[in-house]
Amino acid sequence: MAEQLKDLADDRALLGRTSTAERVSDILRSRIAEGYFPPGTRLSEDSIGGALGVSRNTLREAFRLLTHERLLVHELNRGVFVRVLTVEDVEDIYRTRRLVECAVVRGLGEPPYGLDGLAEAVAEGRAAAREGDWKGVGTANIHFHRELVALAASERTAELMRSVFAELRLAFHVVDEPQRLHEPYIARNVAILEALQGGDREKAESLLAGYLDDSLERVVEVYRRRVGEDG
Repeated sequence: MAEQLKDLADDRALLGRTSTAERVSDILRSRIAEGYFPPGTRLSEDSIGGALGVSRNTLREAFRLLTHERLLVHELNRGVFVRVLTVEDVEDIYRTRRLVECAVVRGLGEPPYGLDGLAEAVAEGRAAAREGDWKGVGTANIHFHRELVALAASERTAELMRSVFAELRLAFHVVDEPQRLHEPYIARNVAILEALQGGDREKAESLLAGYLDDSLERVVEVYRRRVGEDG
């Protein structure tokens, strides 16, 4: 925990002069998604508040916001913990992803599309794979899907999916088989990108739907086993 808190203290500069619960929650959301605070971790008000240099009230409001996003859970007389998802949670996350991401592709309109962000995420994933950094590949995959959602040019959709992707990372941290989980999707990201570069929305949507279905099956298979083992 000491190392995580030291890194968290480095984020204090991000708060600027207007330290708000929203900015604190942004920092903590990112840190949770990155695995600094794995599922099941108890979050200490004193330690985190001290690292970020914020008041107890501000931190509690940030916790409340992240609890609303289903990233944290408050347990009576025990404190605040990073949430451990159920299998049903994971299935619902993928159901939401399929509804939103496929709809984004379907509604793109006429090409050409602004695909620079997707191309950068593909390059990021390939570079991480060459280094054997499979968690980095997972991060690149999330970036790919964020950029895909960004094609909708909708702040509300992006905000919704920001929370969904953060929840997804909670599941990935429990699965903890990053190469097996993420490696197959490097080539599938490329295929979706190439379909969109060719202006073929229908093909891209079909590839994406199959991608998400296969990913759900793989994640749930391992997640169910891991949650059962931990229980």
